[in-house]
Amino acid sequence: MQNKMKADGNVSGQFEDAKGDIAQQIQQVENFVSQGVDAIILNPVDTQGVKPMIKLAESAKIPLVFVNRRPEVTLPAGMAYVGSDSKLAGKLQMEELAKLMNGKGNVMILMGELSNEATRDRTRGVEEVAAKYPGIKILDKQTAKWGRKEAVDITTDWVLTGQQIDAIASNNDEMAIGAILALKQAKKTGVLVAGVDGTPDALEFIKKGDLALSVFQDAKGQGEGAVQTAIQLVKGEKVESNVLIPYQLITKANYQEFADKNRK
Repeated sequence: MQNKMKADGNVSGQFEDAKGDIAQQIQQVENFVSQGVDAIILNPVDTQGVKPMIKLAESAKIPLVFVNRRPEVTLPAGMAYVGSDSKLAGKLQMEELAKLMNGKGNVMILMGELSNEATRDRTRGVEEVAAKYPGIKILDKQTAKWGRKEAVDITTDWVLTGQQIDAIASNNDEMAIGAILALKQAKKTGVLVAGVDGTPDALEFIKKGDLALSVFQDAKGQGEGAVQTAIQLVKGEKVESNVLIPYQLITKANYQEFADKNRK
């Protein structure tokens, strides 16, 4: 985002971190409105709790652009979402897992925060694809709240049940890495683990052969797209209410391409 602002030449930005606290995020939006900013770009803490922030921006006639996490409301004029189709991430992930599993086996799902649209849609994507394969069964799904440590604990519990686990589909890379660490600690081999995001850490695990695949979420593209959309709204230009940045599948065959992207 900062690079995109610098490239434009006439745009400056103020950045705030809500640290996962929706009350704090609402306060930050109130502060931006009081300052009379030209536009607000927001990655919502809770995709179901955005109405107060929409009301604040709309009342002040300040363009509001949501990025990365799609708000679960219909956006009024002067607002937009820039991000990716979360369900598609789950579908891409599970289609590749199904191929690697030869269409049969038991799957566990590690979910993110249940309040997030990305969690629900990525999980639905996995479930919809799995349902097309009679030989694939989803045994359990639990929330690890996007965290590596939480995923270690959940995966350890799964292993201790003694159930046959053939694959773990994780809503993000951090939880996928947690699953891998738990499997290694339990000396359990032969489990395919898949993530979403394409983080530098995940690419290293793909390189080593520990992570079967990830789905690249173009954070840079989303950030730049959000800035561009905000600029267009400030200028009074017409924009799409949903600006979608495509996902891409990452495997051991092409991980280097995405490692290069992360370095740019």
